[in-house]
Amino acid sequence: MSFRKLPRRYAALLTPLLLSLLMTCVVSAISLLRSRGLDATALTLWPSAWALSWAVAFPVLLVVMPLVRRIVGWLVEPAS
Repeated sequence: MSFRKLPRRYAALLTPLLLSLLMTCVVSAISLLRSRGLDATALTLWPSAWALSWAVAFPVLLVVMPLVRRIVGWLVEPAS
């Protein structure tokens, strides 16, 4: 099975998409488990908590990524 890769121009959108999906998954699970404990109710609430946190995180990442890249550029030596 061959996987066709996306063109490089999608990297600037795919990076914050994947980062927001993974981070909100972990953070919403930790937050929910900490506040409710591990029970059946927490497990049924988690998908909606995750979806809401992702819906906020993805647009925020799209806005702040250029600023973060600029700050990293100031803090890291350029490639030689």
